[in-house]
Amino acid sequence: MKSTLLNNVKTYSFNSKDELMELVAKEKKMLVAINAHKILHATDQTREIINNNIGYPDGAGAVLALKKKNAPSIKIPGCEIWLDLIQKYQNSKTFYLVGGKEEVIQKVICQLKIDYPTIKIKGFRNGYLDSNTEKILISDIQNTKPDIVFVAMGSPKQELLMQQLQKVNPAIYQGLGGSFDVYTNSVKRAPKIWVDLQLEWLYRWIKEPRLRTKRNLDLFKFYYKLRRNKI
Repeated sequence: MKSTLLNNVKTYSFNSKDELMELVAKEKKMLVAINAHKILHATDQTREIINNNIGYPDGAGAVLALKKKNAPSIKIPGCEIWLDLIQKYQNSKTFYLVGGKEEVIQKVICQLKIDYPTIKIKGFRNGYLDSNTEKILISDIQNTKPDIVFVAMGSPKQELLMQQLQKVNPAIYQGLGGSFDVYTNSVKRAPKIWVDLQLEWLYRWIKEPRLRTKRNLDLFKFYYKLRRNKI
């Protein structure tokens, strides 16, 4: 699979989700969703994490930037890939889940056991960690040794935590942002037509203007820089 530097953030191009799944199967690494915000605001620390793992184009901005760099790729939603991983490996690998409010993670676990009856869950906990509970989590991951770990805490917090977890338990890790909320219908995902048109960001902006305005204004800055070949 081809990788391209976008503001020095290594991002892979894929023709299908299957190609990403094949790469994941070969390497025990962290899957990091790449979008315009992560490209624009990359720091030395986040670049190092992404460039040592698997950055995949989760946002329309990343897809457009790859196309401009002659490395076309499809958009791969992280909120779908984690369920694809469970579907593929529910009978052969073990899982651990971290993130969300307590009531949300409890709903996630209950729903997963309904949707994937043979899933083997080594452990789970909510995403509200202090220094003590983080140590307990790291120790539990080290002891239970799950094959796949999902962390839904938002960036860069989830990537920084997964980096620590990787040191004690080499495995497949994926940062999920708000995917647990989507899976439990606590937050509604954009209708399919918006997703197909790569306008999911606009749908979220309309639904949550106060939360999304500052973040989405970054998109205009990103596209300006992209047009001037500064990405």
